[in-house]
Amino acid sequence: MRVDLFDFELPRERIALRPAEPRDSARLLVVPPDGAFLERSIRDLTDFLAPGDALVVNDTRVIHARLSGFRARGETRAHIEATLIERVAADRWRALVKPAKKLALGETVRFGADGALAATALEKGENGEILLGFSLAGAALDEAVEAAGVMPLPPYIAGQRAADARDETDYQTLFAANAGAVAAPTAGLHFTPRLVEMLQAKGVSLHRVTLHVGAGTFLPVKVEDTAEHKMHSEWGHIDAATAQALNETRARGGRIVAVGTTALRVLESAAHADGTLAEFASETTIFITPGYRFRAVDALLTNFHLPRSTLFMLVCAFAGLERMKAAYAHAIASGYRFYSYGDACLLLRK
Repeated sequence: MRVDLFDFELPRERIALRPAEPRDSARLLVVPPDGAFLERSIRDLTDFLAPGDALVVNDTRVIHARLSGFRARGETRAHIEATLIERVAADRWRALVKPAKKLALGETVRFGADGALAATALEKGENGEILLGFSLAGAALDEAVEAAGVMPLPPYIAGQRAADARDETDYQTLFAANAGAVAAPTAGLHFTPRLVEMLQAKGVSLHRVTLHVGAGTFLPVKVEDTAEHKMHSEWGHIDAATAQALNETRARGGRIVAVGTTALRVLESAAHADGTLAEFASETTIFITPGYRFRAVDALLTNFHLPRSTLFMLVCAFAGLERMKAAYAHAIASGYRFYSYGDACLLLRK
């Protein structure tokens, strides 16, 4: 499909720079398969779920993926910034580096206040991407990154303000447990213990899966046709017990409701042709555009996404291109807040 079909204009003031307080007070636009859109809040989510439905959340945890450091040539030091985007080995990460052109292959960068975390430029890719080989590996590297780095706010927020202490909690979901993401599964940011209690009291079950979100989730698609786009890889996991519980939900007539496009992507990656799920632990490059046949997910809670992004293409595949363009136009006109810290929509299907 033509990528320009997924374009729209978003006023800068619609980009949320902080989350709603409390989190479950964010606005919720309910998008049924036909008829009028419904204006609600996240606290009203229970009104649209039924006893026996299953809510699936992503329990990934965002790491301190944004690193500041320097390269040294003789007595001269030059500032380098790197945002980790994909782990490829125990001691290697692909990173977006600034300025990438100034960093030579084989050159060493030192990160952190004391420069103790060292990395060597091993390969260069497109758009500032460099493969970094670190002096540490495994858990030792994880600890060093957490100590040296900061929270990697999305570029549309980081371009307007710096990360601060509030983001340490604001940019993690209630369910964050398994470290590895470089971006938050943002639909999960709306949940509070109170909302979870309300859902469980309604008879809605809660299940956890993992998808370590990559920075590619923020990137606009730059090719003219979706067939030419190379999807970024992300690691996902569904354990056997969770797969069985979700299969039983469907067998009893309950719905599987994905909290966010990340939960949806790992569910659809693990689904068989008949919609049943099995244990899953693998990289996925699933790219969902209109025409895709959804197998595992019946409803989707998600934030409002960037124009020309793979995530906006996904929601258009789920609810229909014209329906979603109308929903986004309604949200913009009605003052909804967009992107990671913004409001949400609930997409329902027949």
